[in-house]
Amino acid sequence: MFLLEGIAQALLLALIIDRLIGDPGWLYRYVPHPVEIMGGVIADLEKWSFGQAATAHSLFERGRMTTLVLVLGSLVFGLLIQWLCLLLPFGWIILAVLMSTLLAQTSLADHVRAVGEGLNEGLHEGREAVAHIVGRDPQQLDEHGVARASIESLAENFSDGVVAPAFYAFVLGLPGILAYKAINTADSMIGHKSERYLHFGRFAALLDDAVNWLPARISALLITVAARLMPGASCVDAWKTINRDAQWHRSPNGGWPEAAIAGALDIRLSGPRSYEGELTEDPWIGAGNPDLTSNDINRALRLFWWSSGVMTGFILLAVLLT
Repeated sequence: MFLLEGIAQALLLALIIDRLIGDPGWLYRYVPHPVEIMGGVIADLEKWSFGQAATAHSLFERGRMTTLVLVLGSLVFGLLIQWLCLLLPFGWIILAVLMSTLLAQTSLADHVRAVGEGLNEGLHEGREAVAHIVGRDPQQLDEHGVARASIESLAENFSDGVVAPAFYAFVLGLPGILAYKAINTADSMIGHKSERYLHFGRFAALLDDAVNWLPARISALLITVAARLMPGASCVDAWKTINRDAQWHRSPNGGWPEAAIAGALDIRLSGPRSYEGELTEDPWIGAGNPDLTSNDINRALRLFWWSSGVMTGFILLAVLLT
C-alpha cells in the first residue's frame, strides 16, 4: 500500500510540476535528457546491426533485440532508482521530479500554441511552426491544413506524450514510464515503413501499437468527459464521432483521441494529406467544419487542458483513496 501511495503521490506531483514548469531546457544543456540517452543507445545498436551481413529475417531479429535491450534496460534502471527514492523519507518528491521530465503537457501545448501564433502572423510562419510537430510536408498545407495538422498532433500526442506515460507511471512508477518512453522512442526512430526500417523497425512499431492501445482509448474517454465540462464543447458528439470514425484512421490508436476532439469541437480532421511528396487519401475524421483557423487551435488547447485536468483529478482521487 505504501508503494502504491508513494507512486501515485509522485505521479500527481509530477503532473503539477510539468504543468507549472514544463521541460527545464536549461538543465539539458548540462545533462542529457533520458530520451536523448535512449536515442543514442538505439543509434549505436542500429549501426552495429546494419554493419553485419543481413537478411530480412536477421534484420527483424536484430531490431527486436535492439528494442528489447532498451526496454529491459530502462525497466531495470527505473526499478533501481525508484527503490532508492522510496527508501528516503521524502524520496517520492525526487521520484516526482524525475517523472515530470518524461511528461509532455506543457511542451506539447507550447508547440501547438506556437502554430496558432505563427498563423496569426502569416501562412509562412504557421508552416514553419507546424513543421516542428508533424511529419508531413508543411509547404503543401494552406492555412486550414496547418491548423488541422496542429490539432491532429495535439490529439495524438495527448495520448502518446501525456496519457500513456502517466498510465504506465501509475501502474509501475518510474520503471513503467521509462519503459514506455523507450518503446515510443524506438518507434519514432526506427518504426517506419521505409526500405531501411521495414524489417529492422517492425517489432518496435508493433510493440508501440500494443502499449498505446489502452491509453489511446483512455485518452478519448478523458476528452469526452472534459467536453462535458468545457463550455462550447459537446461530449455527446465526441462519443458519436469516436464510435463512427475512430476505426477509419490510418493508425490503430491515433483515431481515438482525434475523433474525440473532432466531435467535441464540431470540426473535421485527417483527410487527404501529403507525406514526402506522396498524396494519401485518408478518410475524414468528424463531420464538422474542415476550414480551421488559429481560433480552432485555441479551442483545442482549452479542451486539451480540460482533459489533462480530468486525468489529474482521477489521479488525485486515487491518492486520496490509498
